[in-house]
Amino acid sequence: MRIIARRTLKEFYEKPEYSDSKPPLKAWYHETKRAKWQDWTDIKEKYANASILRNNRVVFNIGGNKYRLVVKINFPAKVVYIRFIGTHKEYDEINAEVI
Repeated sequence: MRIIARRTLKEFYEKPEYSDSKPPLKAWYHETKRAKWQDWTDIKEKYANASILRNNRVVFNIGGNKYRLVVKINFPAKVVYIRFIGTHKEYDEINAEVI
């Protein structure tokens, strides 16, 4: 899968208060980059706790569920768009289906 934009993840985990997110975010990035997802079933096989939302969105629990990563997936184009990364509190303030 092609991931847009890696910079969003890097900017997040380079903040001192979120530095503990670096290893799990890098692991997610590398796993996703190698993935050949065809549909939602492929994601749930690898990430059972991922939440599938409307509008092609998926929420991943990162760092033992400390952080939330929202992505939008275009399966035919094999592209994953990073839409949001933040804490649970920050996640509760957004509408993940439209962000």
